[in-house]
Amino acid sequence: MKALRIGRLSAVAVVAAGALALSACGSDNAAGTTNTGSASSGPKVTGTLTGTGSSAQASAIDAWKQGFTASNQGVTVQYSPDGSGAGRKTFISGASQFAGSDAAMKAEELKSAQAVCGPDGALDIPVYISPIAVTYNVSGVKDLNLTADTIAKMFRGEITNWNDPAIKADNGSANLPDLKITPVHRSDDSGTTENFTDYLAKAAPNVWKDKSSQTWPASLPGENAKGTSGVVKTVTDTPGAFAYADDSAVTGSLGKANVKVGDKFVPLSAEGAAKAVELSKPAEGRATNDLALNLDRAPKDASAYPIVLVSYHVVCTTYKDQATTDLVKAWETYVVSDAGQKAAASAAKSAPLSSALAGKAKTAIDSIKVKS
Repeated sequence: MKALRIGRLSAVAVVAAGALALSACGSDNAAGTTNTGSASSGPKVTGTLTGTGSSAQASAIDAWKQGFTASNQGVTVQYSPDGSGAGRKTFISGASQFAGSDAAMKAEELKSAQAVCGPDGALDIPVYISPIAVTYNVSGVKDLNLTADTIAKMFRGEITNWNDPAIKADNGSANLPDLKITPVHRSDDSGTTENFTDYLAKAAPNVWKDKSSQTWPASLPGENAKGTSGVVKTVTDTPGAFAYADDSAVTGSLGKANVKVGDKFVPLSAEGAAKAVELSKPAEGRATNDLALNLDRAPKDASAYPIVLVSYHVVCTTYKDQATTDLVKAWETYVVSDAGQKAAASAAKSAPLSSALAGKAKTAIDSIKVKS
């Protein structure tokens, strides 16, 4: 698959890999492969770096770990993919040096982070752009078109069968079976859930009345599973199942729906995810070097795929000592570098940061200091 750079998109090579986990949480990892590209040159660092958070980032983290430690052999990188919400909580508690999160920190979280990060708090740095797949397990259906309203009704239990007229209307002669729809959602607090419900709230406001949230609405029908891989496994094991998941984890015979943008149905792609981010704006009311984005969920440009997540690394503006500061800065510098972004693209089918966004990320990383 080609992963393209925003503005001047370029293909990247595909190489082999595996998934990373610190503990039994590894079962929640997104699937993928790993690029072993080396870290960019710079001062060598040593020590142990601990992160927790997004399971969608797991394959990318594995690629970054291999590339970074290849050039910094005195470093150990530990990452536990417990979910974005858990990652932010662990970071705020001071138990990790960074968090992986598929949603930017909320205002109250930024305030709480001041206890461990100092008066200037924490920063959200974009590191990973990925489409979220609307995935399904329906034998014989290889090309499926769905509008935002139809997707929302399927998850709300208002459309319950795969041969419903609303689905048939957008799928011509497709052989849609008389089969129960089983919606599947995340059981844990999840940035992927927050991004997906944000899409539903903005693209299907007449159907989806709930606000975007990292917690799936408890009143809705369906099955639940922990982590990205848990959701994909449930869909794989359940004929008729229907879910949302980071694209890097959707493998095998599962289908991926085309979603309506303007007057066209758009297939999932890294290029489309990159375009959606390009059309988005900075979030309001953030600190100078905080790079949280307000994503455009209802674009008119049919080259954009709007169900996208921008996953962040949440880091402190200040750390307790020089060694920790140097280690965090060196790691994050590699992550947003061209080599690091290519490694993630090969591992997880993500779209590399644009040169402009990568430049802003590097400026934010350079601003990290030792507590005075």
